Amino acid sequence: MENSFDYGQLNFDLPHDVVQLPSNGIFYKNKKKSIKVGYLTGSDENILMGNSKDVVISLLRSKIYEHDLRPEDMLEGDIEAILIFLRNTSFGSEMEMTLTDPVTKQTFKHTVVLDRLPLNSGTQPNSEGFFVTTLPKSKDEVKLKPLNYGELLEIQKIIDSYPEFRVAPKVTLRLQKEIVEVNGKTDKSEISKYIDQMPIADSKYIRKFMNDNEPRLDLRQQVIAPSGEKLTFNVGFGAEFFRPFF
Repeated sequence: MENSFDYGQLNFDLPHDVVQLPSNGIFYKNKKKSIKVGYLTGSDENILMGNSKDVVISLLRSKIYEHDLRPEDMLEGDIEAILIFLRNTSFGSEMEMTLTDPVTKQTFKHTVVLDRLPLNSGTQPNSEGFFVTTLPKSKDEVKLKPLNYGELLEIQKIIDSYPEFRVAPKVTLRLQKEIVEVNGKTDKSEISKYIDQMPIADSKYIRKFMNDNEPRLDLRQQVIAPSGEKLTFNVGFGAEFFRPFF
């Protein structure tokens, strides 16, 4: 088991606030609806200025002040809420983004107010913590589980290990972790074979189903571009999100 010192669980005396989790803790053993999160400090600049791909996870480990909940065990939607809290309390809720007009292909600036992002509370899972749905093409019944941040990092690590000339199985890797049962069968090897033969209509359905039903802030935004065309975009957590830190 990881040493709790790695996760900032002993920093209860440092300045912090309580962050409400979009999931309300229903997918966690401790069922915590909110957690203590520390404010960014001068020493955190060492993490934010680093070139490591592990900047986000390192930051979360140092800022989540809970002894029984690691960032790797949390849902992506809860992680996003924490990152937005850290940014809002350090630099304000307004974030300027660079977008591309779909008609003229010219870039333009747009400001997103992060603390006004609507909440998608998702759908209540069953008693096991799974979503149950019937696939539209095959008519098979599947049980699905939302992935935690550790699983997403694991998938990304596998994808990054693929050579540039090979196509990484991004969709397959995710489905193998999301699908826990097909028509009552839970054998992982059988599920893996099932995924390889799954109609693309069912695969796309699962992706949309999970996006619609996982609890998280709605990061989809719409803006009218200078050309007058409506543009839909997602608020991301890449370089622009952390730009104020640099």
